[in-house]
Amino acid sequence: MVYHFLVLSLLSYARLSRKPLLFKSFTGLKVQEFDNIYDKEITKRYHDYELKRLSKRKNRKQSIGAGRHFKLVVKNRFLMLLVYYRLYITYTLAGFLFNLDQSNICRDIQKIERLVRQCLPIPQKINNITKRLRTPDEVEQYFPGFLSFIDCTEQQIPRPVGNERRQKKYYSGKKKRHTVKTQLMVNNPGFIIHKTGHMKGHRHDYDIYKKNHPIVPKGVVNVFDLGYLGVEKDFPEQLSSLPNRKKRNYELLQEEMEYNKSHSKKRIVIEHTICRLKKYRILADIFRNRLRKYD
Repeated sequence: MVYHFLVLSLLSYARLSRKPLLFKSFTGLKVQEFDNIYDKEITKRYHDYELKRLSKRKNRKQSIGAGRHFKLVVKNRFLMLLVYYRLYITYTLAGFLFNLDQSNICRDIQKIERLVRQCLPIPQKINNITKRLRTPDEVEQYFPGFLSFIDCTEQQIPRPVGNERRQKKYYSGKKKRHTVKTQLMVNNPGFIIHKTGHMKGHRHDYDIYKKNHPIVPKGVVNVFDLGYLGVEKDFPEQLSSLPNRKKRNYELLQEEMEYNKSHSKKRIVIEHTICRLKKYRILADIFRNRLRKYD
């Protein structure tokens, strides 16, 4: 038996669902999408999920179901988790909106997060197993136009606690703040084909690529920006495309400028993919959680 307390809060499903535009803005889901996931997935799995979670504790003195209960109903906890991921508000603000203590916010999010991961659509692999692409048709399926786009994205983190040497490893000279970097490979339709784990912000984009570059089939052109200068020399066996670099005291020719413009139009695919990821503020604002959860 699960008990709940009546909590009067500024933000709840009953209030927010009356304003569909705000609901989509706050959660990333339409009201109908939220209802479908909650009714068809979460309500069916919640009881077994809670029973399994509470049964994990060894040497339990109290019976399952005893002890401190959640103050919010499951639907509002689900809503709170989505708002946290979509807007990435602080626990202080979340506590004010949902009329809870900060410790309750942290506890509620952690307890229901694993269940929500089982119910929400998540990025899925194109193939369940890794296989070598052997024919041009197979390559064309995964790399339409025989193009792939590679770039790094940075996200700010709080200044690391510790000695100065550790802080310098995360300091990005480009962003002038402490960051972590992730390298992405994207195909022409904008699907992520490969990603690295997070790297320390002081590392250069090309340095990350040299030690963590994905291997693509022959015939696929890797499209880079000027941060990857030297890739054509260091990896002559692969096809690479970079824009023309303007040299000091020399202007680019008209043909070079037109090529750079065409190159940028193609490479905008990966910028749009990164933009879609960062619409969830938890992937765009200062990442305040532990880095072991980042990837």
